[in-house]
Amino acid sequence: MTQEQPNNPLHGLTLEKIVTQLYEKYGWNGLYQEVSVNCFHNDPSIKSSLKFLRKTPWAREKVEALYIKTFG
Repeated sequence: MTQEQPNNPLHGLTLEKIVTQLYEKYGWNGLYQEVSVNCFHNDPSIKSSLKFLRKTPWAREKVEALYIKTFG
């Protein structure tokens, strides 16, 4: 049985979708200003950002918090 998560604004969203939507709203420079991590500053791409964020829980949490603040 799949448990519903009605209070989780990120439920059903992939990290790729989160990063893509934030990029479309802020651009790489804006994302770097909001979440100061190098994956948004040095030669940024969706693929390289996802690789970094999947290995770095604190940075992923900041990106998810920005998503909730922006779209939540």
